[in-house]
Amino acid sequence: MRILGISAFYHDSAAALVDDGRIVAAAQEERFTRKKHDSGFPRQAIAGCLSQGGITMDQVDYVAFYDKPFLKFERLLETYLAFAPRGFTSFARAIPVWLKEKLFQKQLLRDELRRNDPDFDWEKRLLFGEHHQSHAASAFYPSPFEEAAILTMDGVGEWATTSLALGRGDDLEIIREIHFPHSLGLLYSAFTYYTGFKVNSGEYKVMGLAPYGEPKYAKTIFEHLIEVKPDGSFRLNMDYFDYCTGLRMTNGRFDKLFGGPPRGSEELLTQREMDLAASIQAVLEEVVLRLGRNIATQTGQQNLCLAGGVALNCVANGKLLRDGCFERVWIQPAAGDAGGALGAALTAYHGYNRQPRKLNNAADAMRGSYLGPSFEQEEIERRLTVAGAQFVVLEEAEMVRRTAESLAAEHGVGWFQGRMEFGPRALGNRSILGDPRSPRMQKMLNLKVKYRESFRPFAPSVLREDVAEWFELDEDSPYMLLVADVGEAHRRAMSPKEQALFGIDKLNVPRSDIPAVTHVDYSARVQTVHPETNPRYHAVISEFKRLTGCPILVNTSFNVRGEPIVCTPEDAFHCFMGTEIETLVVGNCFLSKADQDPALKVDYKDAFELD
Repeated sequence: MRILGISAFYHDSAAALVDDGRIVAAAQEERFTRKKHDSGFPRQAIAGCLSQGGITMDQVDYVAFYDKPFLKFERLLETYLAFAPRGFTSFARAIPVWLKEKLFQKQLLRDELRRNDPDFDWEKRLLFGEHHQSHAASAFYPSPFEEAAILTMDGVGEWATTSLALGRGDDLEIIREIHFPHSLGLLYSAFTYYTGFKVNSGEYKVMGLAPYGEPKYAKTIFEHLIEVKPDGSFRLNMDYFDYCTGLRMTNGRFDKLFGGPPRGSEELLTQREMDLAASIQAVLEEVVLRLGRNIATQTGQQNLCLAGGVALNCVANGKLLRDGCFERVWIQPAAGDAGGALGAALTAYHGYNRQPRKLNNAADAMRGSYLGPSFEQEEIERRLTVAGAQFVVLEEAEMVRRTAESLAAEHGVGWFQGRMEFGPRALGNRSILGDPRSPRMQKMLNLKVKYRESFRPFAPSVLREDVAEWFELDEDSPYMLLVADVGEAHRRAMSPKEQALFGIDKLNVPRSDIPAVTHVDYSARVQTVHPETNPRYHAVISEFKRLTGCPILVNTSFNVRGEPIVCTPEDAFHCFMGTEIETLVVGNCFLSKADQDPALKVDYKDAFELD
């Protein structure tokens, strides 16, 4: 039985293909259209998934959509009525769009699907799942657990913003929900907006900025914005927010509470924004810990699955794991709305069609999240040649050796291999790599390669067999969704003068033997690399370890600020020529910047809208 899952029309549209319960393919539309967070119908992602499955649309048994548009429309109307006459301007803008497009999404979906299959029987083959059900299914069904509690936290689906589900075998049941407008995700997004970053895009920047500040506003947030009960349930004080009725997240009362208007997107960051980031991060962590502890007590479960956009907050995830209320925690790598496409397909297979679930021994079913398109060596060479690239083709052992040597020489390396990752993280197939021992690497990659804010941290990819030697972690973390501290043996003691520094001044102080991946609070967003899921990446890190004694590489996504992660060999070459990366490796093709035609260099940093 083949099921195609789709998420679309809000942000991060995606498609996923499941064949007899096995995840065959999944990809976000943005990777093909080159439009960050593309919300349109995922036409190209669908084509890519079908191609990888070797089938056409007429061979798909069901198509599953990740939420229920009529319930969203009901929430929109009820919200405006509840707050009337406030918000008429927002209402007047939103209603025509809903009446014209979103209310008739079933018809839109039918018309799009019939482009590929004119005989598509949409009344029998098109299914709709609820938003949080899709999230929960994306987390539980691919997990390695026979049974688990599932916690979903995001902005809002139809009505739910936080939900608890229980999964046992093939069954998944949502047993408790918190409803809009009370939303942990929207609270965090309000501070994302207020500190000058883009909502639904910049939340991870707030998380990265938090260690530069002090949580001096946390008490204010608890006293005025959110009431949290001991079990983690919460309510927001809507007097301070405009997202129910307005065209912005916060209002003048919020501005007054925190001493001024929101920061402009390109204004310099001040200590105030750093302290606000630290404060909302501390509040989020406290709520998540209370929720986790209560869920463990209430359900008696030892395993927890996480999904929803809040589950991408790897700092909170790490603290929840270390708290010990659950023995094991598994997080869906595409935890945001893109993952809803996969969850919808799995719900249709296991829930609607009552097909049995097959556990994959101790491993999960995500196959490393390497679920996107790949390119054969011959096609890579053809595409690079057409793009004007100059390259040599190496045997694998030689390619691995030369890549590791380039990294040891402190070169930035564009690394393009195998199938593209599904989810927001590059996991060693569409990555920019660097030497973590280099004290200049973090600043260089941020300013000269990624063209982004200098405070942004980079993640370490570490051999799974060496993770406990270098970090305070001895768990699998293949999806870069857990934060752990650098081990004491590898830390560098700071002088009293360095300890007295504040904010961004902390950035250039090396804190460990691997300063390029050590954040200002000694933490790191760890990815463990496994030979079973990515043997080529594991081989490069192993060769780097042989050369340097260090089993770790800097790993950041292969793109510049505002650009989706590269998808094709041409995307990789264009990004290579538009940045100051010295080396590019695509399949077995090895490229040096010095060998390229200077006329192909482009001003790449302004090619994409800032995120």
